[in-house]
Amino acid sequence: MTQKVMLSDLFKIGSSKRVLKAQWQTSGVPFYRGREITKLSQNGFVDNDLFISEELYAEYATKHGVPTAGDIVITAIGTIGNSYIVREEDRFYFKDASVLWLKRTSDVESKYINLWLKSSLMREQLDEGNGATVDTLTIKKLQGLTLDIPPVPEQKRIVALLDTVFADLEQTRAKTEQNLKNAAELFDSYLNDAFENNFSGVEHDSLNDICELIVDCEHKTAPKQETGYPSIRTPNIGKGVLILEGVNRVSEETYITWTRRAIPQEDDLILAREAPAGNIGVIPKNVKVCLGQRTVLIRPKKDKFLSKYLAFLILSQKVQKQLLSHSTGATVQHINMKDIRAFKIYNLPSLVEQQKVINGIDKILKETKKLEAIYSQKIDNLEELKKSILQKAFSGELTHD
Repeated sequence: MTQKVMLSDLFKIGSSKRVLKAQWQTSGVPFYRGREITKLSQNGFVDNDLFISEELYAEYATKHGVPTAGDIVITAIGTIGNSYIVREEDRFYFKDASVLWLKRTSDVESKYINLWLKSSLMREQLDEGNGATVDTLTIKKLQGLTLDIPPVPEQKRIVALLDTVFADLEQTRAKTEQNLKNAAELFDSYLNDAFENNFSGVEHDSLNDICELIVDCEHKTAPKQETGYPSIRTPNIGKGVLILEGVNRVSEETYITWTRRAIPQEDDLILAREAPAGNIGVIPKNVKVCLGQRTVLIRPKKDKFLSKYLAFLILSQKVQKQLLSHSTGATVQHINMKDIRAFKIYNLPSLVEQQKVINGIDKILKETKKLEAIYSQKIDNLEELKKSILQKAFSGELTHD
């Protein structure tokens, strides 16, 4: 039989005492914020860089108490609801406000409650009556939550069952994620093989020599509006394509100002110089765009280069490594205009040969995307299955009298 209880009947719900920033140290007892609790909730480990002194920890342990085995800590600001059960070996303190503390005051199975905190039933109850999704968790909100709870032996049985099921799901997820990674690596390997002759040799051209123009962007943020011309920022640049979904829009006046150096045309390329650097997309037909910050417009000479060939070449791992490295070989987070213009391409093939290479890459890309879609959907399905199992567990469908 289950009985309805308040979460506050099982745990004393509160937060830590405030630790002043001046009391943060580089060694001592680990001091966790919401971000560290999130990492703990995901993998049980966090390599943190903040600490408090042993003396301050001992003082708080005596005066206010510190997290002990069976207690639960949960993120309360930002991404809320990431919860972690304190273990016997844990010694840490945590930041007030961003983390709440459920101190166990009953014989409840903490693992059972921790799983309930991750269920949709908890979230639905939290959001109910608020008119919008709750984005800040408070002590009062946690205290007001109720749940149907079976006897402790039944709690333990459900936890053991869920642990087994979730372990199997996690194993399947890991295999699927590896398959997804393998599909991406297969495409990368094909790109490297396709452009092997362009990486070294005797004869070469600089990118500047075989392009009509290479133009840097305006170094300021374009004012945006609801409608208008797409402003291509680095998040809008994919692997050979532009991502126009959710793109920022600008007025005609802004468009004219932002294209005064050069008006982007069909088949021009837009390269991301930063965040992340190295992605490049081809401007499609019938689309007028302007450059956002940290981007470069590249227009190959039509008698020398097919735009798609150059895009795929730049996306190959060897070219990416060269563009993203200084002469010293140290990886950087941006690409210099000087390096882009001076970039050497060896043994440039004819346009006919370039098209053959493009056709081969397109074929592999199509198959790769098909596999990625299958694996991504499988990962989504596993996540939905996990949510469904949690829903059943806390709706009484896994409970027997």
